[in-house]
Amino acid sequence: MIKIYRVSNVQKFAASIPTKQPSNNKAVRLILDDVKRRGDKAVLYHEKRFNKAARGPLRLSKSEIKRAYGRISKQELAALRLARARLAKTESATISLLKSQTMSSNGVKTTRKFVPIRSVGCYVPGGLARYPSSAVMCVVPASTARVKRIVVVSPPGIDGEIDSMTIAAADLCGAHEIYRMGGAQAIAALSYGTRNISRVDKIVGPGGLIVSEAKYLASRATGIDMLAGPTELGIMADGSANPRHVALDLVSQAEHSRDASCYIITDSQRLARSVQNILSEMLPDIKRRDIVKASLKNNGFIAVCKRSDMAPLANALAPEHLQVMAKNPASLSSKVVTPGMILIGGNSPSSASDYIMGSNHVLPTGGHGASRGSLSVLDFTKMITLVSSTKRALSNVSVHLQVLAEAEGLYNHYEAARGRL
Repeated sequence: MIKIYRVSNVQKFAASIPTKQPSNNKAVRLILDDVKRRGDKAVLYHEKRFNKAARGPLRLSKSEIKRAYGRISKQELAALRLARARLAKTESATISLLKSQTMSSNGVKTTRKFVPIRSVGCYVPGGLARYPSSAVMCVVPASTARVKRIVVVSPPGIDGEIDSMTIAAADLCGAHEIYRMGGAQAIAALSYGTRNISRVDKIVGPGGLIVSEAKYLASRATGIDMLAGPTELGIMADGSANPRHVALDLVSQAEHSRDASCYIITDSQRLARSVQNILSEMLPDIKRRDIVKASLKNNGFIAVCKRSDMAPLANALAPEHLQVMAKNPASLSSKVVTPGMILIGGNSPSSASDYIMGSNHVLPTGGHGASRGSLSVLDFTKMITLVSSTKRALSNVSVHLQVLAEAEGLYNHYEAARGRL
């Protein structure tokens, strides 16, 4: 069962919590090297190696995509459309802030403009599970940013096919190509390209430790968004929080995988005991209980500390999601800056933000929330800087340019400018 800890030293306790980061996995490296060398043959080989039902061709045809719509219900299609519309509204508001600007000073003109990345690959987890919501979260911001080529890859299930709702979500949101492949081989194909799959400029999307490791290794050749590994949920709650709601939220994220890390930070021993008891009562009867039990037992905890230590501990742990369930949640959350997403108040469960709130559920894990936020149009947009100078402007700064170039021992930097004067 989930353990309760008394925390008096925030930094020491945070340092004792292991983070699940990609490791130097030799097997992943070998797969990437094989795909780089043998292309499509290697991708098919590793697909069949890990999924006996895998088959070619890898790319879905237009008729296969059309058939996927016929396999989902009207309610499912309506839910996808609502999720797309809400996220598109958020992303459109964000991209509207990116205005090109030109600054002119003393004969030098500097322009900064924002353009979409040319091509992206969106990894959507699949296989034994289905994640059409991840297709929405990856493709909508890319489409909103007007990326010209959006590629979706997703591992097929035991029948050799991608989940129909995932296909529909990808197509509905603007994907141009969809491939039935996953794991390290899919990341390699996107990064290096094959005869039938053109490489992309950037790879985005969540995945397990193998996919994160593959993205990390591929980042030497291709841009990536982040290392979005196993789910993390922190709940910062005081004695006013509803313990059953807290327990339900822990379970909702713990069901993702046995690697999920879900925990509570509280100043209330009473709340800690209540949540622990409620979980004990709930677990025997819930769906996916084996996964939830393993996740909470191995990675979950309840940290009881002083109220003044709650925000510092949350900042030190930097979870993917942080829910703030307290008397004055806005005030408490204002002191926290490192989580990937902060959900404020008792009616803002992370499970809802995973689907339909207009926020993006592709978030940094492993402490990387300290330096970046969720996937957004910013990940699909590139800033270009344009600089032009008059001869007179170059002459006016030449003395200072000479001082700086000679200070660094790069004498030809100055000579390149002096040759024009």
